Amino acid sequence: MTNIRKTDQAQLFVWSDIDPDHEADFNQWYDREHMEERVRIPGFTGARRYRAVSGSARRYLALYRASSLADFTSEAYRKAFTKQTQWSVTNFGRMSNTRRRVMHVAQEGGFGWGGALVLIELVPGSMDAEAIGKVLSETMNKDGVLRVHSMIPDEALSTPLPSENTEGRVLAPCIAVDVASEPIAEATLRDLKEKLGDAVREAETFRLMWSLDENDLPAIDD
Repeated sequence: MTNIRKTDQAQLFVWSDIDPDHEADFNQWYDREHMEERVRIPGFTGARRYRAVSGSARRYLALYRASSLADFTSEAYRKAFTKQTQWSVTNFGRMSNTRRRVMHVAQEGGFGWGGALVLIELVPGSMDAEAIGKVLSETMNKDGVLRVHSMIPDEALSTPLPSENTEGRVLAPCIAVDVASEPIAEATLRDLKEKLGDAVREAETFRLMWSLDENDLPAIDD
């Protein structure tokens, strides 16, 4: 379980905030429409939603897993953006302080998804793959850690959403750690910040709201 492996997989991150006046509708849209729409795109294998616990001006994080970066250039993915529902258009317009990043999952260890997540953005160029792999391996040996992965943003595919401020925009590599509980997430965050030092650009913890796997979805009748 502690072995770190290379992968061809990809992950889309969307961090965002929402006006409290629209928060209930925003959450219902994600939970009743948007997550399912994205996971039904061929190549996408699942999605998770999180709410920030610490360290973030953006309260919501959505992660979408795909088989490869090529899934973000497919005709099916393109069509998903040309056939937006009015509910989607409305809620995309309400999102604020958004970050959208399409990442290559370069290294990974463990399996499954935890009840809490540690997310660390690294200063670009501050660590090479070998150094990151060593940190991932050490972290996997900690009690309560279930899965670790490091991600590298793809500049061409990480096009910003309209609500993202592009001035001074930085595409930072990330380390994500799935753990069993929020207290373990906080302890893991402290440990990683100490290990990584000046390589840390931003660090935060999240609570899992829910996850959706492609195999959970029933077939759509033609």
